[in-house]
Amino acid sequence: MIFEARRRRFLAEINVIPLVDVMLVLLVIFMVTAPMLHRGMDIKLPRSVSNTIQPEERIVLTIEPDQKLYLDNDPVSVAQLGIRLSEAQQRNPGVSVYLRADHRVPYGIVVQVMDEVKLAGIEKLGMVTDLAMPQRRAPERSRKGTR
Repeated sequence: MIFEARRRRFLAEINVIPLVDVMLVLLVIFMVTAPMLHRGMDIKLPRSVSNTIQPEERIVLTIEPDQKLYLDNDPVSVAQLGIRLSEAQQRNPGVSVYLRADHRVPYGIVVQVMDEVKLAGIEKLGMVTDLAMPQRRAPERSRKGTR
């Protein structure tokens, strides 16, 4: 009995081939079922002559650090900006402008561009910013009694 126990050796390696087979089958199952999960209902909408919902037109106005202006990736000057914005406002009175200005651009230039947007008759003006992490402030000390 002792000799038989010494001859038998245990296999200490993990056989990964069945694991890979199972993983590939699961991958195929998820690849087939995933598009079906996000599928909406198949309906035919009625047709209408007047479309009551209009897509909102958005214009992105960018000011680079060297004070170059871009209107939706097209370079423009300050003189052209007012004309182009007025044309956009006449096409769609509900147009929105999103202003992206580098933090190094002087404040006066940003105000000048904002004035051009308002003079073109565009009411919806948004400022695009990056998300900043909140900074903790040190507690303020009371100055009462110190002179």
